[in-house]
Amino acid sequence: MEILNSEQVDILGEIANISMGNSATSLSMMLNKRVEITTPSVKVIKRSQALDDYENKCAFIQIHFIKGIEGNNVLILKENDIKIMTDLMMGGDGSNIAGEIGELQLSAAAEAMNQMMGSAATSLSTLIGVATDISTPQVDMIDVESIKIFERMFEGVNDNFIKVAFRINVEHLIDSVMVQLYPLEFALNMIRKFEKARS
Repeated sequence: MEILNSEQVDILGEIANISMGNSATSLSMMLNKRVEITTPSVKVIKRSQALDDYENKCAFIQIHFIKGIEGNNVLILKENDIKIMTDLMMGGDGSNIAGEIGELQLSAAAEAMNQMMGSAATSLSTLIGVATDISTPQVDMIDVESIKIFERMFEGVNDNFIKVAFRINVEHLIDSVMVQLYPLEFALNMIRKFEKARS
C-alpha cells in the first residue's frame, strides 16, 4: 500500500515550491546575491535514509512550528554551503571558508534560517488558511556517518519521513542540495489543512 498518493505528493510539492521560493528571496537579500531554488522532489523515506545525500559534516537546522500547525521541520545543508553563506553575511566574498564553523557562524546561520523559514511560514499560512509561526531555529553541526550508523541501529517500521530535496544555487558560489525533512504525520496534517482551505 502506498503511503502517499500522487495527489498528496503534488500538494506537498506545491507547498514546498511556494514557501521555499519566498525563502530564496529572503536569503538573496541577506547574502546580496541571486539565489535560485529549483522545483523540489518529494518522497517518503525511512529516517535512516535522511542523510544519504551528505557526507562528512552537515548543518542540521531544527525548526519548531509553534502556532497554526504543530510539529518539527529539519533543514539540512552542507557544511561548506553554511560557511559560504555566513562569510557573505559578514561582508566577505564567500571565499573565507577555512577551518571549523564557530559560534559566530552558527549564530549567523541561525539568523539566515530564521529569516528563510519565517518567510516559508508566512507562505504556508496563506496556503493552508491558518496563521502559523515558528520558534528561533536551532543550528547544529553533525557528523553524518556517526548519525547514519546510529539511526540504522534503531530503524523501525513506523519512522516514515517526508524528504523534500531542492537544488540551491547562489550565483557562482553555491550549487548544492538542500533537504527539508519532516514526519509523515506533520505532512498529512498540512495536506488536510491545505485541502480544507481550498474547499
